[in-house]
Amino acid sequence: MKKVIITEDILKVYNPKTIPVYALRHVDLEIESGEFTAIVGPSGSGKTTLLNIIGGLDSPSGGKVWVNGQEITAMTDSELINFRKDNIGFVFQAYNLIPVLTAKENIEFVMLLQHRSKAERAQRVKELLIAVGLEDKQNSRPAQLSGGQQQRVAVARALAASPAFILADEPTANLDSKSASNLLDIMLDMNFNEGVTFVFSTHDQRVIDRARRVITLVDGLVDSDVRRPPIYLPLNNPL
Repeated sequence: MKKVIITEDILKVYNPKTIPVYALRHVDLEIESGEFTAIVGPSGSGKTTLLNIIGGLDSPSGGKVWVNGQEITAMTDSELINFRKDNIGFVFQAYNLIPVLTAKENIEFVMLLQHRSKAERAQRVKELLIAVGLEDKQNSRPAQLSGGQQQRVAVARALAASPAFILADEPTANLDSKSASNLLDIMLDMNFNEGVTFVFSTHDQRVIDRARRVITLVDGLVDSDVRRPPIYLPLNNPL
C-alpha cells in the first residue's frame, strides 16, 4: 500500500530561546493510502500541531515530512501553497466556508484554482453534492445552512481537488450528536467505497469508535498506535 504521509523525527518547540515548550518530541509516523486514522490525546498533547505540520500549515523545529512522495519540509512557501492545493484536503472545526459563495461555488472554488474545465467542475460538484446529501442545497449560502450542512459542504470542498488525503481537525466539535454521526458516516462511507484517506485530530469518541487506526499522543510523544479491523458497515455496502 502506498505511503501518503511519512514524518521523520518531527520536533516542534515554541519559545526555544526563553522558556521552551515542546509540542512534539521526535514523532515518526507512516500513514498509508486508504486509512481512516484518528490522532487522539488530551489537550496540549500535540495532535493539532502534528496535523498542521503534516498539512504544511506549520513548520517543524526539526525533522522532515513527506507527502505523496515529496518532502514538503524542503519546499519554499510558494511551492508549498501550490502543492497543498493539489494534494491535501482540509476540514476545519469552524467550517471556513466563504460566506458570499453558495454551497456549489464553495465546492467549485479550489477547482477554479486548478484551472479545471467548466464541464469537469460541474460534473465533480454534482457528484460531491449527491455524495454528501446536499444536492437540494447547492444554491444556498453558508448562513442558510445548518452547522451539519456547512460541514458537509466543507467535506465536499476538501474532496473536490481529488487530494491524496483529507486532514480533519476536530470536524465534529461544533455539531450536535445527530449531525456529527451523519457526517462521520458519510466520511466513512467514502473511505470504504472510494478509498478516500482520512486523518483526524480529535477527542470525539464517535470518531474514535469509527477509526481503524488510533494514534495516541501524550506530551508530544506517540504513546500508542493501535490498528483494528473495520467495525462499521458502510452506507452503500450491499451486504
